[in-house]
Amino acid sequence: MGKVKVCVIVPCFNEADNVVDVIDDILSNVSQNEGWEVIAINDCSNDDTLSVLENDKRTTILDLPCNLGVGAAVQAGFKYAVSNDFDYAFKFDGDGQHMGSCLNGLLDTLKKNEADFVVGLRFINKNNQGFQSTPLRRAGIHFFRFLIGFLSGYIPSDPTSGLRGYNKKAIKFAARYYPSFDYPEPEELLLLKRNGFKMRDIYTEMRERQGGESSISPFRSVYYMLKVAFAILMVALRPKEKEC
Repeated sequence: MGKVKVCVIVPCFNEADNVVDVIDDILSNVSQNEGWEVIAINDCSNDDTLSVLENDKRTTILDLPCNLGVGAAVQAGFKYAVSNDFDYAFKFDGDGQHMGSCLNGLLDTLKKNEADFVVGLRFINKNNQGFQSTPLRRAGIHFFRFLIGFLSGYIPSDPTSGLRGYNKKAIKFAARYYPSFDYPEPEELLLLKRNGFKMRDIYTEMRERQGGESSISPFRSVYYMLKVAFAILMVALRPKEKEC
């Protein structure tokens, strides 16, 4: 296969402290044999994220007119990817947790047609010395693994990981059907599984958030679990989506 077009979708809400380092990490690690483009979606940040992106000048910027949440922000990136005929796309969080060095390996899996959709895992086993989440979030991860497995027979290794890769078929589907509420990752897994996408989990190294503050407090973590659980149940009850 020759050179392909690949975009990295980076949703940003108040990530002025991190986003330049994230862009550096992506562009300094991806293979120059492919056509990579970083798409930064500013979800109406109330810090200097937009001006930082504009001054950096290395990304395509989608500046949303109001704060829509990460789901809608990422979906905007997929719509851009479809309009510009990208072959592959990655979702890559703007907080500095993900590592650009992992992108080439994930892309190779997609190019070999081993999967339509890949998830970068944060955890390999309980002795992993890399990224470790809080006990409450780990409880949420286990809950979503059980719920998705019960409803579909597919047990995801890391249902809340934000590092994900898509082939062209999956990009087109996500541009139309990507969950557009606040925290879409677990719902997306069941949605793709129910619609026949070939999925694969791949271990990748990750870091702690590099700056700023997470939007998920302990109280919001419980609210998040209940909200996402309801959304997952709705996916399980509705018929398969129409072909794109």
